[in-house]
Amino acid sequence: MNDAPPPPCDSPGELTPDWLTRALRSAGADVEVVATTWERVGTGQMGTSYRLRLDHAEAEAAQRSGAPGTLIAKMGAGPLESRGVIANGYRAEVGFYRELAGSVSVSTPRCWYAGITDDSTRFTLLLEDLAPAVPGRQVDGLTATQAEMAVVNLAGLHGPVWGDPSLHELGWLQHHTAESAAFTGEILAGAIPTFLERFEPRMGPVDPDTLRRVPEHVEAWLMARPERFSLLHGDYRPDNLMFLPDDAGVSALDWQTLSVGLPGRDVGYLLATSLEPDLRRAEQRRLVEAYRAALGAHGVELTSEECFDDACIGTLQAPLITVLGAVYATDPNPTSDAMFTAMITRAMAAIRDLDAFSRL
Repeated sequence: MNDAPPPPCDSPGELTPDWLTRALRSAGADVEVVATTWERVGTGQMGTSYRLRLDHAEAEAAQRSGAPGTLIAKMGAGPLESRGVIANGYRAEVGFYRELAGSVSVSTPRCWYAGITDDSTRFTLLLEDLAPAVPGRQVDGLTATQAEMAVVNLAGLHGPVWGDPSLHELGWLQHHTAESAAFTGEILAGAIPTFLERFEPRMGPVDPDTLRRVPEHVEAWLMARPERFSLLHGDYRPDNLMFLPDDAGVSALDWQTLSVGLPGRDVGYLLATSLEPDLRRAEQRRLVEAYRAALGAHGVELTSEECFDDACIGTLQAPLITVLGAVYATDPNPTSDAMFTAMITRAMAAIRDLDAFSRL
């Protein structure tokens, strides 16, 4: 049974049994939802998420058909009138689940419904509930084992569409030109003073100077090595990863920063922001090599030095995402401030350790 999908919602109260029935039937599930409850989960800055518990009219039949008993619903955040600046992110996440998730082998939740309004300010996703998996914590960082799981999973995003020219044909997917890359550098330069007003007291003594040097390199960095490109997650770090107990598996969430570019940006960003400096220094070569080996399973051939060098310049993704995320966050609070502090201090150390500027 495939009914027409309902329009997207903007609050959990709109996720009525009738709406959920229509959404699930549009995905091919022959079910009737008769009751639902919800609770807020996660602390996303660019969207809000809820766990839904569904009661089906014929519970046993629904279970046999594979229909979910719980779902994660994700929707927009903040006032509608202020969402224009993040509408591209909403469009990217819906586009990933609609058009690209089936083309890659990265572990990510199954999507039962993906709807978005024409102006991209309202969207709804119904995603597989990955419980008992739990998200990582940016402040805590990753262990070496978790980081290895994460980079191998990342190869499942990059490898299957590595160098695929059809990525450039997707109008909703960000592709940098020299002009847009230069503009991104200007945006970052304008945001850094605001960021430092809040975070400089929490940073190391040389970190602010390192950060101030980043914008002048952004255009060269975003346009570097155009012959190597694939899908980029863009914000691949602990808070956007779900880990099963005992490190039995990992899945990636939150595709609002999806783009096309140098795959090493995802790798460098993960390692720079998610590992404490001493652990990163000890493990980075091994972890990048694990990623390279996983890419090889998808037919991608890189030398060890090419792969490592790409990951080194990829560390510049970290100040870009961290600064803009902190400055434009919809709900700044002590928890998010601690997250951004961990990200920026780890990242500045990585940029210096790996001599990222000179590698460009």
